Amino acid sequence: MLTWSPTLRGRSLLTLLDVTAAEMLELIDLSIALKARRRGGVRGHLLDRRQIALIFEKSSTRTRTAAAVAIRDEGGSAEYLSRSDIHLGGKESVADTARVLGRTFDGILFRGYAQATVEGLARHAGVPVWNGLTDAFHPTQVLADLMTVKECFGRLQGIKLAYVGDGRNNVANSLMLGCAKAGLHYVNCTPPELQPDAGLLATARELARQSGGSVSVAHDPAAGVAGANALYTDVWVSMGEETEKETRLKLLRPYQVNMDLCRATGNLGGALIFLHCLPAFHDDQTQMTRDCGALEVTDEVFESDFSRVFDEAENRMHTMKALFVSALAEQGGT
Repeated sequence: MLTWSPTLRGRSLLTLLDVTAAEMLELIDLSIALKARRRGGVRGHLLDRRQIALIFEKSSTRTRTAAAVAIRDEGGSAEYLSRSDIHLGGKESVADTARVLGRTFDGILFRGYAQATVEGLARHAGVPVWNGLTDAFHPTQVLADLMTVKECFGRLQGIKLAYVGDGRNNVANSLMLGCAKAGLHYVNCTPPELQPDAGLLATARELARQSGGSVSVAHDPAAGVAGANALYTDVWVSMGEETEKETRLKLLRPYQVNMDLCRATGNLGGALIFLHCLPAFHDDQTQMTRDCGALEVTDEVFESDFSRVFDEAENRMHTMKALFVSALAEQGGT
């Protein structure tokens, strides 16, 4: 029998600050249980007749497919709504769109630009709203990241995870909060120009103090990753920041995750995994890498036997499912 916290029923997830540490860890455990259930051939009915809107201002591979399959696996229906399908923020305000969709759907997943948009949807929809990515936060990604770490090491408490790259982007922000809540030792290895917001850093450090973890910032990547069990990176130029490409490449070249940096952990050949939220610029298969070469990670690391990027990508589906189930399903369903 699957179990989950009834306190999450009907609730939104806009950042990881919207759940307690215990609730976040319970979501990860539910994700692991749902994954095992699916691999056992079970397709359930926990979301039977539930209708979920997928509002996407930004294109996506993993978030869109993970959400759609997660919903349908449990008997629900997903409706994909791109910017050209609805009037969100154009001919119609966010508040009015939210009130319309809230009367039609049981929940809304939003992937887009402004954090204010997903907050406005949650304020006016009257149904749970989940942040599938904004410029500020990416909480659903980090649930999958932490699930992957737990699968690899059997625990989260005490694991050292080093994030290397743009230290103030949406993934880095949410990863810092998630690691702090879960009791990991998180190091943000980033140039001084790209370090995280001071207020968010202070919040994360207080959460880490409560969980027994730690949060630190390092500008020397080799020193920052020493002792790390997990190396994590993300693209250097996020969607909407293409005009800053040359500046970012110059700042972040010393922060590339390559085999030398992996050796600097002291755990290569042992307790080390590599993580990336994808897409990754690691080979010559994109225009960016044909022009510039491998960026945030080399192909040697990306394709290594300690890379867990595709486990991590699959886990987007299981954590999405856990999130939807926890908010919409009746307690005690199977």
